[in-house]
Amino acid sequence: MGRIMIELPGVKEPERVRKLLQGSANLEFWETYSLDEISKVVYPALQDLDKKLEGEGLMSKLQLANTSYCTVGLAHYSDTAAINKILASNEAKMTLPRDLRMMWSVAAFEGDSTSTVFELNAIKVTERNGRAPVEGEVISDAKGGFDQLGAPCVDMQMNIEGSRKWAALTKKNLHRAIAIVLDGYVYSAPMVQSEITGGRSQITGNFTIEATQDLANVLRSGKMAAPVRIIQEEVVGPSLGQKSIEQGIVSFIVAFILLMIYMCAMYGVIPGSVANLALLLNLFFTMGVLASFQAALTMSGIAGIVLTLGMAVDANVLIYERTKEELRAGKNVRLALADGYKNAFSAILDSNVTSIITGIILFNFGTGPIKGFATTLIIGLLCSFFTAVFVTRVIYEHFMGKGKWLNLTFTTKISRNLMREPKFNFIGASKKAAIVFGIAVVAMVASFIFRGLSQSIDFTGGRNFVVQFEKEVEPETVRALLKEKITEDNVQAIALGTDGKTIRVTTNYMINDTAKGADERITEFLYDSFMEGKLLSEDLTIETFRDYDNHKGGSIISSQKVGPSMAEDIRNGAIVSVILALIAIFIYILVRFRNVAYSIGSIFALGIDVLMIMGCYSLLHGILPMSLEIDQTFIGAILTAIGYSINDKVVIFDRVREFNQLYPKRNKFDLFNTSLNTTLARTINTSVSTLIVLLCIFVLGGDSIRSFSFAMILGVVFGTLSSLFIAAPVAYSFLRKK
Repeated sequence: MGRIMIELPGVKEPERVRKLLQGSANLEFWETYSLDEISKVVYPALQDLDKKLEGEGLMSKLQLANTSYCTVGLAHYSDTAAINKILASNEAKMTLPRDLRMMWSVAAFEGDSTSTVFELNAIKVTERNGRAPVEGEVISDAKGGFDQLGAPCVDMQMNIEGSRKWAALTKKNLHRAIAIVLDGYVYSAPMVQSEITGGRSQITGNFTIEATQDLANVLRSGKMAAPVRIIQEEVVGPSLGQKSIEQGIVSFIVAFILLMIYMCAMYGVIPGSVANLALLLNLFFTMGVLASFQAALTMSGIAGIVLTLGMAVDANVLIYERTKEELRAGKNVRLALADGYKNAFSAILDSNVTSIITGIILFNFGTGPIKGFATTLIIGLLCSFFTAVFVTRVIYEHFMGKGKWLNLTFTTKISRNLMREPKFNFIGASKKAAIVFGIAVVAMVASFIFRGLSQSIDFTGGRNFVVQFEKEVEPETVRALLKEKITEDNVQAIALGTDGKTIRVTTNYMINDTAKGADERITEFLYDSFMEGKLLSEDLTIETFRDYDNHKGGSIISSQKVGPSMAEDIRNGAIVSVILALIAIFIYILVRFRNVAYSIGSIFALGIDVLMIMGCYSLLHGILPMSLEIDQTFIGAILTAIGYSINDKVVIFDRVREFNQLYPKRNKFDLFNTSLNTTLARTINTSVSTLIVLLCIFVLGGDSIRSFSFAMILGVVFGTLSSLFIAAPVAYSFLRKK
């Protein structure tokens, strides 16, 4: 089973795109009945059929009219199904000419002001096998363009075999129409003015520019053996999408400003400014790489960039904290800074690599939004490594080489005595910490058993509809209204935001229905239910209700569909991705530190982190006024939290390894405590800077990313605590026992 995820920013016609994808791309070129043949043969046959089917009212539904070269008549959209049923009957097969096949035009008749009248065309079947004389598989290329009159058209090129067939067909049908048919609908029926040789032609008709692009894409695909079945679909209204982007940009700007202030407050104006310059360059390079890939900037991408800023500060913090240690050892600023860069390099490298590992796993196992987040995260981390380690060093060497900046202390009044030479007994307190974490783990497991997890449609299959009503509506009112008709399937309704007008409806009703029109029927069901409950304006039409950019009277502003098979794949992929991330980190740390004790300590602590985050989602769902569903975004947050959490552990273990080499005979108990205390300032500063970013996303980023940021906030808090009280003590226990 193959999958294609298509992101179409700005598309306002989801129904058109859905129908295009669900077609089989069966392009055909048919001969047609002439106007004279329609008058003398087709019309009398239709009248005879109408008499035989007395009471069906064929001729009352079909208005006979020659609007083009092969048109039989016109009918309102509401009558087309009944007409199709009549034309497919046994009486029709016995009455109508054997070589006649009726097909509707794909677009409404342009002369009708209401755009609900469609043309019925007379197609002539001349081949003995009943197939079209020329089929779409002979097309070698197609692209949208403009004809001599400036109207949108499709330029089409056929292969050698197609050129031969096309020349014969056009020669045979001079001054007659050839119908261009896609999946049983007539897109155009141009008159043949002359024989066309060479295989190059233009498809003209009542096209928009978007329609020519759609048709050209389908023509290039040739002919598919079967129609596409959409198993995952998401549509976001333009206003909702724009709002999310604006919220993301605001959160980014606020987070960036706060980070700049924080760095200057902790390390001084000059060091803080250099670090802030690195952040600016990091942003510049990241955006440049994304632009070179022609990547669309989405909300998830903005979140990736914002989080990268928080994690990028880590490298500067590591360098500055090591430089402060060297200064306290009596070295001058220039030498202390050089040693700070040198001694911090391995920790920066290891922490970035482990985060990139999780980013790669996110990219390979995630879907649209998660891939976008992973892409910007990986690019941002690579850029931050370059700007923090190399660019800032060049700046310092440039100014210090000129005798400037030689009195830097990398401290301020705020940070001068903050966490200076702490002497906490972390290893000694590990037993008490183990009891506290043990109690928390038991509470989380109990919550899993009795409360469970609120799984989204990503894992269960179903549909999400975000509906914006004109007046305030209670979620329970919406749920009760739908539950009256949906008795066997699940229905949930929760409020989004604080205005009381935006409700997200989740249901697995009709999710197994793969027939054409199922998506239209479910939105029609919602419309009818809400109209009966008087939740929508009385004059609201179903077309307006389906308009993703409508704000008057009520409408769907976003929708998501996940089929059962896709949900199963997503669930399995989520489990595999988390396991792979843990295995990859285990192996990397084992290779880098050459001792399994560090890998065991890291993985054990990461497992606790994951359990605590999921436990909080289990405990708090339905209590906090926000969605705490387990979905793909949540799994992305878990993996990102793993990548962040391992940074702390790698930095601590890197210091343990360094001290172990410097003092091989020192007591392991003291060695671990010293390592934890000497890296404590870095641990706290990095956690605070990352929390600043995440809180900005949580408060200002909007509902679409709030759950992700909340999971990451939990990840930072639990990751920091587990580094100090779980990872290091576990590694110490294994090292002590060899």
